Amino acid sequence: MEEVLTRNRVKIARIEKGNLTQGELAKLVGVTRQTMNLIEANKYNPTIRVCLLISKYLERPLDDLFWLEE
Repeated sequence: MEEVLTRNRVKIARIEKGNLTQGELAKLVGVTRQTMNLIEANKYNPTIRVCLLISKYLERPLDDLFWLEE
């Protein structure tokens, strides 16, 4: 089976939202700043709940923020 990677553009969307810091977004979502850093670096796959909350607070569609790369 092929490996499927997840990618995201959370960092770009966070900055476009009004220069929200990692810490500010992390607090809204309920994770640590370190976790948000790992998500943005594609080194951690967040739960669907976290993805949905990020989408909500950044006011962006989920598939605009996260996608699969084969």
